[in-house]
Formats: sequence, C-alpha cells, structure tokens
Amino acid sequence: MTSAAPPSEAVTTAGNAIAASLGDVRGRVSVSQPLGPRSWFRVGGPAECLFQPADAENLASALQRLSPEIPVTTLGACSNIIIRDGGIPGLVIRLGGAFAAIESDGNGLIAGGAALDATVAETSASKGLGDLEFLAGIPGSIGGAVRMNAGAYGSDMAAVLDWAEIVSRDGTLMRLDASSLRFGYRRSALPDGAVVVRARLRAQPADPAAVSARIAEIRTAREESQPVRARTGGSTFRNPPPEQSHMKAWQLVDAAGCRGLTIGGAQISEKHCNFMLNTGNATAADLEALGEEVRRRVREKSGVTLEWEIKRIGLKTDGGQGETA
Repeated sequence: MTSAAPPSEAVTTAGNAIAASLGDVRGRVSVSQPLGPRSWFRVGGPAECLFQPADAENLASALQRLSPEIPVTTLGACSNIIIRDGGIPGLVIRLGGAFAAIESDGNGLIAGGAALDATVAETSASKGLGDLEFLAGIPGSIGGAVRMNAGAYGSDMAAVLDWAEIVSRDGTLMRLDASSLRFGYRRSALPDGAVVVRARLRAQPADPAAVSARIAEIRTAREESQPVRARTGGSTFRNPPPEQSHMKAWQLVDAAGCRGLTIGGAQISEKHCNFMLNTGNATAADLEALGEEVRRRVREKSGVTLEWEIKRIGLKTDGGQGETA
C-alpha cells in the first residue's frame, strides 16, 4: 500500500473544531484519522474528524449539534468507493458493531446499517428464509445497499426492502417506506446526508439447506468470474441502459482494448475488465485516472459514455474535489 502523507496542521485544526462542536457525545471521535486502511482499495487520505456513534440516538444527537455548514460523509464497508488522496473534509461517520445487529421479524429480517450483506444472506439461511441469497454476491453493508439499490444474481434491494430507518442530516430519526426511495438502477432517492441505521427486508419461508446451497453457488460463481481476493472496489461502471447499448459495461471496456490497462499502480483486471485493481502501490489518483481513461476509450470506440458505479469522494491532493457522480 502506498503510504499516505501525514495530515496537515490545517486538517488537524479543522478536525479538532468539529470534534469540539459535538460536545460530550457517546461513541468514538477521532481527528485526522487515516481512512486508506479501511477501504478495499487501500488508498485515500484522512478524515478531518471521524465519528463512530454508539447508537442511532447518539448519532441523531450529534448531527443536531453539528453546524449545517459542515459536510457529512457516511462510510460503510468501503467496498465500492475511492477515497481521494487529499482525504475527506468535515465529519465522517462510520457505523460500528452496534449497527450490525440482525434479527428475525416474521417472514423477514431487520438488519442494521452496518450489517454485512453476506452476513444477512447467511442469517436468512439459518432462519429458513429465502429471497435474500443474492446479498451473498454483494461486497458491502446494508446501509450502502439501500442507498445504491445494490443488486446481483437476479435481484436487488428494491425487490426486498419494506422500510429503512434513517437519521437525516439535521438529526431527525425517521422511517421511510421503500416506495418513497424511488429506486432505480443502482440508485435511490435517499435524502442527501441521511444515514441508514436499520432496514427491514422481506423474505419467504424456505428450506435452509436449499438457501445455503444457493448462497454457495453464488459465491462459487463470484470466485470464478471476479478478482475477489485482490484490492478492488467491485464493479467500476454501471451497465448502460438498453437504448444506449445492448452490451454490458465489461464488454464495452473489453472491446475498447482496456483489459489489463494500467496507470501507475492501478490496473484493469485481466479476469473481469469491469474491475479495477490496486496492484500494490496505486494512489487514488491512479485509480481515478485509469477509470477516466477507460471511459474516454470506450466513448471513442463505441460512442457510449460509461457512468461510474464506484463512488469517488473527498479531495484531490491539489485541493480540488472533482467529479463525484
């Protein structure tokens, strides 16, 4: 992993001011906290101020105290994200173990926002509940899955979500029905700054052995087709809508001759060319530049402009924020 530069005095000063504004909150508050080791790509600068709340009420109280001018970023499993080398300004929220609980609720499960998707799938099998097996193929947590309508292997969150409990940017704890989230392909209408703290997922009674077998099948398929053991961030680009192209994103990338393409320590996977890899010494700038070069080549070759599926957040080392969508 490329070593990150030490946080600047300005970052530390700003982080201390944010921490002071939170007051005596429960949970853990830390300043100038390195984020690269937490991300699947293993790149990125520090958080000005990192807050790991004790529970939803603690989170709501902290956000109520926080000045509305201070930006807030929520991080989950950091699986589908590039944290830029300049770090993330403002308050960074990371949900911990208190938000990872999973409980039965009739023909369904209630999962915390930090519960890993794969763990939810495994729990559904143990409870004799089906329809959630697809989550075994999604690297990430439930909060992120709700925000981006994560999907794989024939299903997505829109098909199984009943409601999500969120804490809004102003510190209001509320429950939103799935219909109000207006799910689309890899997107939702979750309010800006909102943090998903719990979600109810519908399921159907099923044979536990059959559910477990389907989960194993999904994992095997993923192992065979994707570089799951590499430093990667999952699918890099969204599949284009059918009216733009009948080809999937990886096919367009391959047709543009980008399989194996490298910039610095970043590489397009030889195994699945909709995956980028940190080969060991990549920076966030390398990864983002590689993605943009692939988009340029695909556009030149096919006329299709690929949209990023990986989120890019934070500041570049020159202080610029760049594109995030």
